[in-house]
Amino acid sequence: MNLIDELNREHIAEIAGDKNVPDFQAGDTLKVNVKVKEGTRERIQAYEGVCIARSGSGLNASFTVRKISYGEGVERVFPIYSPLVDSIEVVRRGRVRRAKLYYLRGLTGKAARITERRTARKVAENAAVDAQPTQKESKVDSAEATTTDGGAE
Repeated sequence: MNLIDELNREHIAEIAGDKNVPDFQAGDTLKVNVKVKEGTRERIQAYEGVCIARSGSGLNASFTVRKISYGEGVERVFPIYSPLVDSIEVVRRGRVRRAKLYYLRGLTGKAARITERRTARKVAENAAVDAQPTQKESKVDSAEATTTDGGAE
């Protein structure tokens, strides 16, 4: 075992013990809460966009998030284990076939959209919701049951 790798792993465990770093990849829409210092005050600013790349490993791992702000593309690179990154939240999972989505820089509008990755659990939940009768259907069924029971007597 390499001594530097061992020290990096210990340091990551120390940092990651405080915050939750979710599994995400390029194509996922992320909400990154960043600590911003303004004068003597410190506040948390949310930065939401599409992860277009992940690079590095271990302590040096970072990711690039791209968003469109007032019609202008803005990209920020965040080190995953930076003390300035308060939290990372995955808003939705994207279905892409590339590790680096730099081609999104040249696309605008609907062309820059990424389709959502559907997991087996989500598909099963949607099927269960479709199978359940809605309130209108259940009211109609109960009304039919009372009229058929009343007519039989």
